[in-house]
Amino acid sequence: MSEVVKGHREKAPKEVSLYVVVTSDALYGLLKRGEDVREEDSERIRSMAEAEGYIFKGRSIVPNDPFAIKQEIERVINDVRPDVIITTGGTGLSDKDVTVEVVDELFEKKIPGFGELLRLLSYGEIGSAAMLTRATAGVYKKTVIFSIPGSPHAVELALRKLILPEARHVVAHVRG
Repeated sequence: MSEVVKGHREKAPKEVSLYVVVTSDALYGLLKRGEDVREEDSERIRSMAEAEGYIFKGRSIVPNDPFAIKQEIERVINDVRPDVIITTGGTGLSDKDVTVEVVDELFEKKIPGFGELLRLLSYGEIGSAAMLTRATAGVYKKTVIFSIPGSPHAVELALRKLILPEARHVVAHVRG
């Protein structure tokens, strides 16, 4: 690691909060019917983030609907005020995968390296199927948003190799 990056990381805020927005029609349907929802992505994120000293502010589940996703991101930014939002799901190629389109419209600044690096890391582990993810990241209203696939492996890889090591550094840059 270069001395410049090391210096930036050392000056980055220690207290950084995050919130998870899960996009899933199936889980949202269970939630709406009042059924017990066992959702592993946000639990994995909470566990990994808290182990690294991040503050977990909660999670919500929304359907794969552009309006619902945008509305929830706006609500979380305005009411919860996390430094980082992680969305899971909606990064693939099916008609229901709309998270990327929603966040791309919101981003004031994109972080293209995030998706590029996640695909590179995924390629090393799963091969050419890595090209199927459209994971992305950017900044909206001083909040860093990472949109990652909803698979357990992708969640763990993105958190372990990219998000948790760099989120404080990214937040420091966003705060100015």
